[in-house]
Amino acid sequence: MKRSLKNKKVLITCGPTWVPIDTMRVISNLSSGTLGQVIAGDFAQAGAKVTLLEGPVAQPMKSKSIKILKFLFFDELAALIKGELKKKYDVCIHTAAVSDYKVKKPKKTKLSSQLRNLRLDLVPTEKIVHLIKKCNPGLFLVTFKLEAKTTKASAINMSRSLFQKGKSDLVVANSLQEQRYSGYILDKHSKFLAHKQSRGELSKTLVRIVGEHV
Repeated sequence: MKRSLKNKKVLITCGPTWVPIDTMRVISNLSSGTLGQVIAGDFAQAGAKVTLLEGPVAQPMKSKSIKILKFLFFDELAALIKGELKKKYDVCIHTAAVSDYKVKKPKKTKLSSQLRNLRLDLVPTEKIVHLIKKCNPGLFLVTFKLEAKTTKASAINMSRSLFQKGKSDLVVANSLQEQRYSGYILDKHSKFLAHKQSRGELSKTLVRIVGEHV
């Protein structure tokens, strides 16, 4: 049955997260945040009330119809998403490229640039994606898994943990090779709902599929 996204509350995350090395340096990743921004725009256009949690992207989103909350560091995103999920959201779309590791003991001063050798002790970060349904069990959760290359077979393997541990309702297994985008949308029964080869096509398809479920 076709349903409407009008006035549905949608929380979207996008962009990279930073983790500190010292007071001046960070570890980050290459996420541009573009896909999350496109999705935010399409959901708002479909009538949803969108809140975007946006990381340190090169091109920040500007919109009068979308509430945009900024973060830089992993801990800031974790606090933001936990705070937002105390509110009533119908949908969460978690596209942010969250840091998997952090420095165990970041330096409280700037490290000298004259060091010949520098060893960093990295430890895993908290899995934010696994907390979302614990904070708000009733929402419809869409999560993303980005790898260097994605096929139908690998998409099933990539999505398994997000369905089992993250309790996702949909997973997008995607890749970006030489600026060529590919994304598979799967449900929790490992059924392929769509395969799209551009961010725009994937976003519009996601709006349609989510609209059929909430």
